Amino acid sequence: MVAASGVSTIGFDADDTLWQNETFFRMTEQRFTELLSPHGEHHVLSARLLEAERRNLAFYGYGVKGFTLSMIETAVEVTKGEVEASVIAEILSFGRQMLQNPVETLPQARETLDALAGRYRILLITKGDLFDQERKLAQSGLGDYFDAVEIVSEKTSQTYERIFARHGDGAARAVMVGNSLKSDVVPAIAAGAYGVHVPHELTWALEHEAAPEGNPRFHRIGTLGELPPLIGQIA
Repeated sequence: MVAASGVSTIGFDADDTLWQNETFFRMTEQRFTELLSPHGEHHVLSARLLEAERRNLAFYGYGVKGFTLSMIETAVEVTKGEVEASVIAEILSFGRQMLQNPVETLPQARETLDALAGRYRILLITKGDLFDQERKLAQSGLGDYFDAVEIVSEKTSQTYERIFARHGDGAARAVMVGNSLKSDVVPAIAAGAYGVHVPHELTWALEHEAAPEGNPRFHRIGTLGELPPLIGQIA
């Protein structure tokens, strides 16, 4: 399986690249700040929650479960340890609801995968909670497009080097596609791959990073539908 362009492997991020994700976090954060509104304004509570998430990434990783624990921790902090059990129970219900939300694929996701499958090795490279990511992949109906699925704890240049060597012909002949510059694009380019940024309208604050403008392996497209012709143009 060798394409004329020299690209043989394409990796796709999952959350907010192939299906909605951040929308549910924002909705839950709004419910959380409303629940705790007697203890602070929305922007203050949101900032406290973000700091808790930042602190806890090294312990809980990415995903709904870590987010839920960070909400509980924030509730304890802003109430000075006097949070009621009913509030904790409500926060836990928020987390359970997030783990049951239906999977909504993004526009042109299926059409794009259909156009590329069979011509390239197609990989899903995502981070987060194993059970939740497996659930979303199964419910998305996109699983049959992927030659391999990698659910990792963090996306670094070493991660991409290892995955593209294991499932492809190395990073130099690979493309990574995703909505996060920090996780999907910058480390993939550092590994020697092409990085294609597909911006999503909502991006978590901890995923913000400057774009590697001017790097010949960096590309930005407006929608997934622009990916197949771009792949054909990459030399």
